[in-house]
Amino acid sequence: MLSPIDDVDTYVATRTAWHTVAERVLAPARHAATGRIGLRPTAGGITTPPFGDDRSLGIAGTDLVIRAGTTTSHTPITTLRAAAAAAGTTPDATTGVFTPTTPADPDAPLGVDPAMAVALAAWFAFGNDVLEQWRAARPDDGPSEIQLWPEHFDLALDLGPESGRANFGASPGDGGHQLPYLYVGPWKPDDNPFWNAGTFARLGYSDLQSDADPAARAVTFFAAGYTAANS
Repeated sequence: MLSPIDDVDTYVATRTAWHTVAERVLAPARHAATGRIGLRPTAGGITTPPFGDDRSLGIAGTDLVIRAGTTTSHTPITTLRAAAAAAGTTPDATTGVFTPTTPADPDAPLGVDPAMAVALAAWFAFGNDVLEQWRAARPDDGPSEIQLWPEHFDLALDLGPESGRANFGASPGDGGHQLPYLYVGPWKPDDNPFWNAGTFARLGYSDLQSDADPAARAVTFFAAGYTAANS
């Protein structure tokens, strides 16, 4: 269920804090062990898949969560330096796969609001559910795995024939659009009016919240994007 986002500034600060930890702590730690950077939604937040000796790093609410075997520890997210130290990495750790875009100051406060963290986790859970439904509906279109990409900080997959393949995703918002949205981005953009955000199509948070069945609305939007990409 989608949660209300009543304070956009507080939401953006929380999203930025999660994003910072995702691309500067979680992704580098996973990449160092496996050469991979993709993350996953999990109950109340996001996480790496297990790596190394059954270890994973994640975010749940206002905490960095470290799992090692049967042991789980929670450390409040305060600064990048503190998060990196708790995870056993360094604030300047990188993957070499992407250039981080989040604030690099290791001692700048990372403000995570509990209510907005709930909204953010709920969005990623919703996005994952509707992308799973869409992926299951197009098994013959070569759907990729659903990934939470740390650099873009959104959930996405791609599917479709080569001539009309597209990215389908759930973004928690970005510099150009502060609130969450679903999107369809064709690999070969054209002048189809369905692409209402330049080279891609966007379905915003308010439209989803106001719908009696947001999940059905989401899948209908993805299907329309597929049609547009292949018309």
